[in-house]
Amino acid sequence: MAGSASASAAGVGGIETRSIDYVPESERHGKVWQQGPFWFLGNFQFFTIFLGFTGPAFGLSMVQTIVAGTLGIAFGTLFMAFHATQGPHLGLPQMIQSRAQLGYRGVIVALFGSFVTFMLFNVVDVILLSGGLNGIFGWDLTVIAIGTTVIAAALAIYGHDLLHRVFRALLYISLPLMLILTVAIVTGGVSGSPAPAGEFTIAAFVAQFMAAAAYNITYAPYVSDYSRYMPRSTKTGPIVWSVFLGAAGSAVWLIAIGAWLATNLAAVDPLVSLRDAGDLLFGGFGSALAIMSVLALVATMGINAYSAMLSTVTAIDSLRPIKPTRTLRIATITVLAVAWVLVAINFPGDAIGALFSSLVVMLYLLVPWTAINLVDYFFVRRGRYAILDLFTPSGIYGSWGRRGLISYFVGLASMIPFVYIPAGFTDEPIVGPIATQLGGTDISAVVGLVVSALVYFALTRSLDVAGEGPAIDASERTIAETMP
Repeated sequence: MAGSASASAAGVGGIETRSIDYVPESERHGKVWQQGPFWFLGNFQFFTIFLGFTGPAFGLSMVQTIVAGTLGIAFGTLFMAFHATQGPHLGLPQMIQSRAQLGYRGVIVALFGSFVTFMLFNVVDVILLSGGLNGIFGWDLTVIAIGTTVIAAALAIYGHDLLHRVFRALLYISLPLMLILTVAIVTGGVSGSPAPAGEFTIAAFVAQFMAAAAYNITYAPYVSDYSRYMPRSTKTGPIVWSVFLGAAGSAVWLIAIGAWLATNLAAVDPLVSLRDAGDLLFGGFGSALAIMSVLALVATMGINAYSAMLSTVTAIDSLRPIKPTRTLRIATITVLAVAWVLVAINFPGDAIGALFSSLVVMLYLLVPWTAINLVDYFFVRRGRYAILDLFTPSGIYGSWGRRGLISYFVGLASMIPFVYIPAGFTDEPIVGPIATQLGGTDISAVVGLVVSALVYFALTRSLDVAGEGPAIDASERTIAETMP
């Protein structure tokens, strides 16, 4: 198995030593309630505010946008939150556990989707940060891009524990500021000029729903990465609720703020409009709001970088077994940081269009995976896995998980007729034939979830789950003896 029993969670200077290896019980720490603030801050920044611009851009009113956004967030977060219980139970990063469904090498298919998600988020984050800070303070775009990337990479290098501490600290500072702005908006202390809403359409409502759903479903490959250090005795219900309420609560709140900014202040840039709204209350308050939102987004870039590193190391290990050292972690994060900042600085197209296109593409790539992973964990293997066998192609899960891979590609193919990818990476939208018949309404994610889940469940009816028992027992004994 990758890693060693003597390794500690953090080494010299507090830099985390573990990456894709198993976290022994002796290193487990943390409480369930801490997951709520962590994921609350993950969405408590101006990227989320920007999602509230989607509905008004398609002609929805503020109320219609908030309703569609709330429903979409609830839908997406439901799938995201259930992954949280896998971290404490298995002590592994999310994508390592996926080897049980897709195989030791077959997991590369899902790793591609997760890696694209993490890197696209950071590219878009840098573009939004650079544009927003340049619009407010006039700072140089390249300097902003490099500076924020260095901070995010440093957080990812120090790793799990520092990320949790920084997230909680930023939340405690930024929460009162956003509460003040929200109360001012509700009570009329901050006012604007409401723009007339366009004609309501189902396609517009679904577009807002899907953008919100995609936002939190794309967190699904992250969740276990930040819960795997918790005690194995952590119960499913409390941690699922903690993650759900944290991730959904802040997202719904800031989507509503975004909808108000878009319909009352004709907002275009989420960070600049946040500053403008705060300054309507009193001078300097808007800048404080903007700075805290920037810091929250930079911290979120840190978790994107951390999970991108885990996906990259998992992919390398799936092709050629490696020892997950601290040096490898640092080198991988450094290379990824250079890559995303170069793409962001030289991005030639429309960043706003790219943002919406990115969310949709992320959703398509991850929907089949999350369906397969959750069905396997809760209904097929019911949380029982031979952990050591996840680290060898000759284990009970094999190199290529035929059932999982078939289910993934069938689910992906089933979505194609229903897709609607907005213009962004391409000059014109990409619309599937059924989406065209539905007037541009995109229901592909629902189709992909259902098809992938049903196909996988059907294919695993022939799986000898009971036959995996001896390997599971042997794995548990070895772990107890060598990694207490």
